[in-house]
Amino acid sequence: MFLRVAITVQTVGVFIQAITAGLLLSSPGGGALHSAGAYGVFIVALLHVVVAILVWRPGGGSPRPILYAVGFLAATSAQVALGIAHVKTVHVPLGVLMFGMSLLQLVRIRTARRADVTAAA
Repeated sequence: MFLRVAITVQTVGVFIQAITAGLLLSSPGGGALHSAGAYGVFIVALLHVVVAILVWRPGGGSPRPILYAVGFLAATSAQVALGIAHVKTVHVPLGVLMFGMSLLQLVRIRTARRADVTAAA
C-alpha cells in the first residue's frame, strides 16, 4: 500500500511539473513554481527509495521496486542538474520519459495488487 502511495504521489508530482513547465514558457513567474516543483519531485523520489527499501526488507517484498526507485531518483537528479544548466534539449525529453516511467510503474503496482487479491480469493 505504501509503495502505491509513493508512486502515485511521484506520478502526480511529475505531471504537475509538466504543467509548471508550460507556465514557465508562457509567463514570467512560472520559473519559481517549476523550480520548487523540481525539488518537491526530488524529495518524493528520495522518499520512494526509502519506502521501497522498507517494503522489501522488513516487509518481505520483492527487491525489484528498489531498482526502479533508485533509477528514478538518478533520473530526477539528472533532470534537476539539466534544468539548472538550462539544457532544454535533454531536459524536456527526459521529463517526458520520467512521466512515462512513473505512470508505467504505477500501472504495474496497481495491476500486481489486483492479481494478488484475485489469487487470494
